Amino acid sequence: MPEKKPIALASDHAGFPLKEKVHEYLVHKGIEVQDFGAHSLDRVDYPDYAEKVAGQVAGGQADCGILVCGTGLGMMLAANKVPGIRALPCNDTISAHFARAHNNGNILTLGSRLLDEATMQKIVDTWLATPFEGGRHEERVEKIDAIDAHYHREKSS
Repeated sequence: MPEKKPIALASDHAGFPLKEKVHEYLVHKGIEVQDFGAHSLDRVDYPDYAEKVAGQVAGGQADCGILVCGTGLGMMLAANKVPGIRALPCNDTISAHFARAHNNGNILTLGSRLLDEATMQKIVDTWLATPFEGGRHEERVEKIDAIDAHYHREKSS
């Protein structure tokens, strides 16, 4: 059985209060968390934190990641610039289920302005418990990865 790696976690200032609740919730469930900040309500730029978590996931140091900002959208945009990342904003359990089951999402992004603590817990539980279905969805994820590789290769040439 492969060694379980931590979940990489980060937020910007807007997401900080909810990120702290996510951290506390995961630790309470016995899940190892590596927190990359922010560590206060002081203004920070979300791309810096998205890149830290995305780098950990893409590099294999973390099994998956969770990013929190005001809506989850800015973090998603920044994290998806890292090759191999499939960051998806999920502010309900249906999105969380399909983000994993059909899209093999490896980073969950959450909107602190959109979620209360109880809803966040349900989303996190759904996202972590849902396996990737593979099959026809594997072919689609492979196509997404091929687009990613094509455009990253073009830029570096």
